Amino acid sequence: MKPNLLAAAMSRALCCALLAPISFAAIANEAAPVASPDPKQLDSVVVQADIAYRNRTDATAPVLSYDLEYFQRFEPLTVGDMLKRVPSVAFVSDVLEYDGAQLRGLDPGYTQILINGKKVPGAGNDRSFFVDRIPAELVERIEIVRSTSANRSGDAVAGALNIVLRDAYEFDGKYVRAGALRFDDGEYKPTYGAVASGQVGEGRLLGGFNVQGRYNPKKKRSDRFEEPGGDFVDREDQDDTRDGDDYSANLSYTRDIGTGRLSLDGFYVRTDRTETEHSLEYNDPSSASRTNLLSVNDQREDIDQDNWSLGAEYVFDMAGGRTELDLDYARFDDDTTSTEEQDNYDDEDTPPSFDEREGTRTVTGTRDDEATFKLAHKRTWGASAFEFGVDFMGKQRDTSLATSEVDIDEEGESLPPYEEFERATSRIDERRIDPYLMFSGTSGTLAWEAGLRYESTDVDVAADDTKASNDYAVLLPSAHMKWDFTEQDRLLLSVGRTVRRPNFDQVLPLTLEEEFGDNDFTGNPQLDPERAWGVDFGYERRLGARGVFGVNVFYRDVKDLIEVVNTGEPSATALDDYDDEVEEFLDENPGADETTPGFPEFDPDSFVYTARNVGDGHVYGIEFDLSTPLTALGLPDTGLFVNYSWLDSSVDDAFGERRFNNQAKYVYNVGFIHDIRAWGMSFGASYRRQGDAYSRILAEEVTTHYDGDLEVFVEKRFGDSMSLRLTGSNLLDASKDEAFDKFDNAADQLDRDYDEYELESESSGPVFQLIARYSF
Repeated sequence: MKPNLLAAAMSRALCCALLAPISFAAIANEAAPVASPDPKQLDSVVVQADIAYRNRTDATAPVLSYDLEYFQRFEPLTVGDMLKRVPSVAFVSDVLEYDGAQLRGLDPGYTQILINGKKVPGAGNDRSFFVDRIPAELVERIEIVRSTSANRSGDAVAGALNIVLRDAYEFDGKYVRAGALRFDDGEYKPTYGAVASGQVGEGRLLGGFNVQGRYNPKKKRSDRFEEPGGDFVDREDQDDTRDGDDYSANLSYTRDIGTGRLSLDGFYVRTDRTETEHSLEYNDPSSASRTNLLSVNDQREDIDQDNWSLGAEYVFDMAGGRTELDLDYARFDDDTTSTEEQDNYDDEDTPPSFDEREGTRTVTGTRDDEATFKLAHKRTWGASAFEFGVDFMGKQRDTSLATSEVDIDEEGESLPPYEEFERATSRIDERRIDPYLMFSGTSGTLAWEAGLRYESTDVDVAADDTKASNDYAVLLPSAHMKWDFTEQDRLLLSVGRTVRRPNFDQVLPLTLEEEFGDNDFTGNPQLDPERAWGVDFGYERRLGARGVFGVNVFYRDVKDLIEVVNTGEPSATALDDYDDEVEEFLDENPGADETTPGFPEFDPDSFVYTARNVGDGHVYGIEFDLSTPLTALGLPDTGLFVNYSWLDSSVDDAFGERRFNNQAKYVYNVGFIHDIRAWGMSFGASYRRQGDAYSRILAEEVTTHYDGDLEVFVEKRFGDSMSLRLTGSNLLDASKDEAFDKFDNAADQLDRDYDEYELESESSGPVFQLIARYSF
């Protein structure tokens, strides 16, 4: 890494401040050990006596907090199911799949996913973490952190989603959970688990496990045309089924030692999933006859993923304040084998005759390790508080790819075994040192926080035999203000700078042929992160004893956007086409050379593209949320939940102005819960909808439309120890509809000279689940 005077100076200052003797007369006396309030009883998760509403936090930074009880009545299976109910979170996934969370509608890479306030590695090349990998049963609460602070990593342009797992300090008791899910095609899947927490020796221990059956049967249909409104080309009918199980466990131990508290925690999630697709392609828009059959395609993907994390934290009194030492290790493993086999038929014959059978097997392996260490110190200084610290992070991501292709010409014959594989490997190493300073305080009804974080990153990448390095650093100021100008009313203002680091596949020095139509793509190891200034301004009002209404306006000014640009080098397709053209000319003109009249000229129309920091963008919107009992209407046992977010943005790319890719125009949720106390019963419903999303990349443009999702539940409670819930989701048979504009190259895309126009629709049926919980 190149030497950096600012980073070195800040690091020395932090160390000196931490180790120096106390010399400030205004600093408060040494802090007392942390008090231990009574832990929350876990049986309240089993039998909820009251309807839970959004929490109103005392944080100076804008944070929305939702306890598990807020979601629990609808029995969410995963964190993804939970997040679909909170403001501004959208998903551009398959029907009934909630994996890559898009806060403010931006791509998942712009949203920082934290578990217990700490970064974790994930599957996505865009550094995103699939939130549907974490079962809801492990979660204590979800926090939406709308703006950055100096004591958190700055990778949060859209904001951060903090998934707080249950820990031994917060909970006491035990319960078991069991049930089943029924899907539209008659398939059943089990779900069961248990959680227990209590005093063990001089500390507290919490442990839990969960087994969740996962299943999603979908129907797809694609119609392809030469262009919008043009002649029909072909139709594809597809069955797509995702079948598997998720296994999870978490463990937490907390103990007071001396003037401090030691916390040990860990979680493990295993995903074992098989995805199968069966597709039939026809040359007629309605016929399913063999005389119209063009191809039969079968795909199978076997996915084995492991996420696990271990952490140790010790917070203790030191030097007139409170010092935190935090050591964490997280790992993600993904082993996926994908096999695609297809029978092709020649459309020039009537009926189409067998042409060939071909198969491709791809074996990918990814291992992503992150080790982090944090040293922080907090102390009071008169009426203010002062925090300083430094975060160290080492990340290593290894990826392997093996591909084998086979084919036969005889109908009915089996494909040869997949034996000869082309192999490629890559590795990315990142090292970060992030010192920070943060001040906070209160003055009457006004609370404030201001900080400065300096993030420096050293990156080494290697792909096969090619290696490259890069380093960059960025200064990230942040400030927050909270004004409680009445007992019910609050104003919040936040300003901060954030970053988004490049995608892994964008920095690898590999050339991928025909990555964008006929165009190739090569990675750029010298990419710097995108940088953004952001402002959030919000108003929040307490409604009665439990209700909250909030409105927030946000703006992000993003610089150094990473865009795909033309290197000017011809693509492999252009070179191959030219070689074929020359060969054909020489066959027709024996003995000709480049001086021969009519000899082909090399005029490529497809090129090699790469990624560079060349763009700017703006993101803005307004967010409303309301959760309140309807006491004013004489319905104290009815809770209303509403949130609505209007989202917009602008980016200039090579083809003009557009929104940020895949940003939904809006997203809203509305629902209610009614409690019949005399019967020990509750029921409720929720409806969710998000607006259309548009994406434009080189050679392809996609418009995505989702139908609304309706869910209902009914709950019966038996005493103080047992509850039974029946939940129905996707009751409107929601569909996902997409329109694909496809081109061969940039010139054709500008001229609207289509390679293909495709309309695809995907749907899935209702899902019902019956869940019983028993505490003891």
